[in-house]
Amino acid sequence: MTPDFSGKTLLQVIPKLEGGGAERTTLEVGKAFIAAGGRSLVISSGGAMVEELERDGSEHIHLHAESKNPLLIARNAEEIAEIIRKENVSILHARSRAPAWSCLSAARKTGVAYVTTYHGVYNAKSGLKRLYNSIMVRSDRVIANSRFTHEHILEQYKGKKYLKPELITTIPRGADLDRFSPEQVSDDRRGAAVKLFGEGLRVVLPGRFTGWKGQTVLIEAAALFRERHPDVPISFLMIGRMDEKPGYVEDLRQKLAALDLGNVIRMEDASDHVPAILAACDIVISASTEPEAFGRVAVEAQAAGKPVIATAHGGALETVLTEKTGLLVPPGDAEALANALTTLHDQGSVGRSEMGRRGMDHARTSFTTEAMTASTLNVYQELLRRQEVQG
Repeated sequence: MTPDFSGKTLLQVIPKLEGGGAERTTLEVGKAFIAAGGRSLVISSGGAMVEELERDGSEHIHLHAESKNPLLIARNAEEIAEIIRKENVSILHARSRAPAWSCLSAARKTGVAYVTTYHGVYNAKSGLKRLYNSIMVRSDRVIANSRFTHEHILEQYKGKKYLKPELITTIPRGADLDRFSPEQVSDDRRGAAVKLFGEGLRVVLPGRFTGWKGQTVLIEAAALFRERHPDVPISFLMIGRMDEKPGYVEDLRQKLAALDLGNVIRMEDASDHVPAILAACDIVISASTEPEAFGRVAVEAQAAGKPVIATAHGGALETVLTEKTGLLVPPGDAEALANALTTLHDQGSVGRSEMGRRGMDHARTSFTTEAMTASTLNVYQELLRRQEVQG
């Protein structure tokens, strides 16, 4: 039964709304909270997703929430506390480390129920960095977005007084199955997406252009595949935000030229047409060289009914059923990735379609947006009830 949040206000805080898993979850939870009778506010420094956020009914409040400047973090804490009082906020939910420091202070000042979501496996090469990261477990309830993340939290902060394992809840990130369902993609949209590819087998790697997302590994794998199968037509599309690492993007372009792959691999900037691109492709790749806390690409690929090749670490070990809904390869291993491409090519369209069908069933069973938002709302309800009991 869906909780009733009539008269309640949720305030989520995230650095910016430019796209990504945490940002998408913010929008989805806000929409679900409104559907349950509540009011949804989101603080961020802005971004391309604000329009969609507001269209879904949430209200956006602009604040420089992405800053790691200690003085600005302290100032933000005061402003967030004032917003909590002014807007009669019932639940505060921080989704990133810098704003979480501000939110912890604001929560202590106001007594509001405070939730954090551990969206990523944050690197900690020093004690100081681990201390900075630990802000994500200093709330009334911690949400881990996968079992992998949950285990990482327990390992990172084992023995620390501020770690309370009983307050950690695993809620896997969901995928909007309707958005990625092939049935929701018109022939015109699919046709336009097909034109982004070249001839032959269509392979896509979605993800922002940064080193650990594995674009370099894909390029090397594509070179190996072409060398071994010169007569097999195949085309690759790498799509994602290019503005964050322009130097890295230029390095990729030079690598493509050096390997004479300019006509085989195309690079495109971030697009709102990912569902159409997934519908148009034959294979989806997630080649991250570092473990992803969840890895939404693999889930969205399965939701779209496409076989996925993912790296065998992090959240992918939970989301991909190897040899049933996709294939897993060692991270950073271009040879293994090329072999996996050969395997899926040799299965033919019928074999790939069957794998895609199993993937769609798996996504519908385990990774729906509805399941994620329902579990999150249950966490909110539990905290509010506990506050009422404690007075």
